Amino acid sequence: GSCWHRCCPGRNNACWAPGTYGARCYCDSYCERTGDCCEDYHAACRRAALGCAVGPWGRWSGCSSPCGTGSEARSRQVTVPPRHGGEPCPDLKQRRGCLGEHPTCGTAK
Repeated sequence: GSCWHRCCPGRNNACWAPGTYGARCYCDSYCERTGDCCEDYHAACRRAALGCAVGPWGRWSGCSSPCGTGSEARSRQVTVPPRHGGEPCPDLKQRRGCLGEHPTCGTAK
């Protein structure tokens, strides 16, 4: 089977080609773990693989609750998307707990 123009990132059961004796061989990056890659997988896919690249984290948002328990969030952007079975992107969003302490919290009824 041939992976020419058929390379997929991660585990993708739809990313296959007909192999010898009617068996399927795979062109997804997971095939390296399972050992069922098509014969030309490395030449067709891994050589041209480009892993994801992301920018720096943005600033944390303000606390979602002005008084009491809430959460803050931050994000980052993909600068180069993964191609040809390259490493997938890491998390693009993070969340953490916070405690809102607005000056009016103690006087709120």
